[in-house]
Amino acid sequence: MLPALDTPRRLPAEVDLSLLWSALVLLLMGMVMVYSASIATAEGGRFTGHQPAYYLVRHGVFLAVGLVAAAVAFQVPLNTWQQLAPWLFVAGFVLLALVLIPGIGRDVNGARRWLSLGFANLQPSELMKLFAVLYAADYTVRKMPHMHDLKKAFLPMAGAMIAVGILLLKEPDFGAFVVIISIAIGILFLGGMRARLFAVLIVVLVTAFAVLIIVSPYRRDRIFGFMDPWSDAFGRGYQLSHALIAFGRGELFGVGLGASVEKLFYLPEAHTDFLLAVIAEELGFAGVVAVIVLFGLVIQRAFVIGRQAVALDRLYPALVAQGIGIWIGVQSFINMGVNMGLLPTKGLTLPLMSFGGSGILANCIALAVLLRVDWENRQLMRGGKL
Repeated sequence: MLPALDTPRRLPAEVDLSLLWSALVLLLMGMVMVYSASIATAEGGRFTGHQPAYYLVRHGVFLAVGLVAAAVAFQVPLNTWQQLAPWLFVAGFVLLALVLIPGIGRDVNGARRWLSLGFANLQPSELMKLFAVLYAADYTVRKMPHMHDLKKAFLPMAGAMIAVGILLLKEPDFGAFVVIISIAIGILFLGGMRARLFAVLIVVLVTAFAVLIIVSPYRRDRIFGFMDPWSDAFGRGYQLSHALIAFGRGELFGVGLGASVEKLFYLPEAHTDFLLAVIAEELGFAGVVAVIVLFGLVIQRAFVIGRQAVALDRLYPALVAQGIGIWIGVQSFINMGVNMGLLPTKGLTLPLMSFGGSGILANCIALAVLLRVDWENRQLMRGGKL
């Protein structure tokens, strides 16, 4: 009889595998759906060379660049990110200002949100979301002794966010403004902002957003189109009505991958803002639920990693992790709400999935930073050194 062999003990993973695989599945699923949603647009476009794989190839290149950038970002300690945070925020502000300069910023569909790099366009607002997370976390840590003081803790951050907001509303990019404000306020609240002050702040923000909508005719039209898209299905309710048709056609399991009708020049921005509607039509209710569950898992792991960092007395990494969770959570919620007719139409992409180089790059770097927080947590829990 052979002697029994000792079963080797499995070493714990170096990073959170649930987070890693959920994010990778979303990225890969996004590539498949971007290809499916963009074939008709690519074939019919002169600037695409009538090549059906035009957007797939570009999205693949963006994803490859994003993964390389993520690998580099993962090597950067959180202490270094904290030191760089103010400078990155200033750099993001400068990029947002450059967008508005005639001859430098690029105008597409009436919005000036891009800087032309020749081979691609850079959208500074996407990078600013990441910079806002890093800066708001650093600011909160520095102001921790004064978090109950309106003048010392909140007003300086409010001034910075108002300056960023003015630039974003000039583009205009109201969606990015909402996400960045949510990141800043969420991190301040998690950092210990007084509940009463937070409640007052929410009321002020809701009032400010209402004013911005009322004074802007095109935003008012979007609100009215959202309330009853069928009253003007060929005008202000066009996008939402076709998104709802896509959801209705998909039913439980969809019409099949690649078989969407709404992507055939009916649904605008099918491979960007309304990618979820194509998923609903082709993969049905089951596909939409799968996407929601995957996003929920990413967000849940971000907050768990943040709590672990708090337990290890690592406040800055904790706020960064949870700030990334707020970012992905708010943006995905708004995009899904728009696609489902629960929120007014807004130009926000679905994180990790929609076509767009700047968004994919920023998302991949953010996930790498989140995984770095988790990796450092695990090193400390094992008694190692960073």
